[in-house]
Amino acid sequence: MTGIIIFGIVVLVLLALAGIYNRLVTLRNRIDNAWSQIDVQLKRRYDLIPNLIETVKGYAAHERELLENVTKARAEAISAGSVGDQAKAENALTGTLRSLFAVAENYPDLKANQNFMLLQEELSGTESKIAFARQFYNDTVMSFNTSLQTFPSNIVASTFGFTHREYFEIEEGARQPVQVDFGQK
Repeated sequence: MTGIIIFGIVVLVLLALAGIYNRLVTLRNRIDNAWSQIDVQLKRRYDLIPNLIETVKGYAAHERELLENVTKARAEAISAGSVGDQAKAENALTGTLRSLFAVAENYPDLKANQNFMLLQEELSGTESKIAFARQFYNDTVMSFNTSLQTFPSNIVASTFGFTHREYFEIEEGARQPVQVDFGQK
């Protein structure tokens, strides 16, 4: 009789451990999927930027340095590796895009240009999708990291090599509004 009870307890413990392991795997896969969703939206953003720059070039030829900065920030964002590097590059790109839109305010013909308005609207929609994807990613990372730190899943996590994941965060400077100076005093 005690053999059956011990066997039952062992089976329950193994089932609990399997459940914890499966939860960790599910969360890890959700994080990977969430990162893929961010990647898809970032790719769309990267594809829109050259069209936007070409549209602005015709109206704001003397803003060449700003256009070069946007192009450089885009290239750095595309080549970023880790989550932290990606977040830093995206923050820089967002800042240059804000400056670009601020400069566009000085060109009424550009602001009225149908192509520019469409690109700006598409980019704005993409930015919203990126923000949502970042939030989902960070929420999933929080759940995963919490599971890695709580008992008894921390034992399963350390046994099977699950490691902490990095949040997709913005830098302190990126929280501030962009300052644009047109040299007019």
